[in-house]
Amino acid sequence: MKEISPEEYQKKIAQKEEFQLIDIREEFEVEYCGINGEHIPMAEILENTAKIRRDVPVIFHCQAGNRSKAVVYMLEKKHGYTNLYNLKGGVKGYATDIDDSLDCY
Repeated sequence: MKEISPEEYQKKIAQKEEFQLIDIREEFEVEYCGINGEHIPMAEILENTAKIRRDVPVIFHCQAGNRSKAVVYMLEKKHGYTNLYNLKGGVKGYATDIDDSLDCY
């Protein structure tokens, strides 16, 4: 499974690279703290695979990186995706390493 660090994610943004960001957390988590991206809760991923692009890198994230890691693994194994990345540390990692103004704890 491929992972991307918060620093690498930030570089993609700065270089205006095309990618899809998917937040798999629950609604209350998204309302509390977020780094944007499309919201598809983990429980709804399988019924929304048509929304997950295959033509650009797709970065999944959750709060700490564990749930999104499981989603990436499942989509790779069961649906043959090869363009998926897990954001290491999730939004907590991003807040710690990149933007400490986010209160994601």
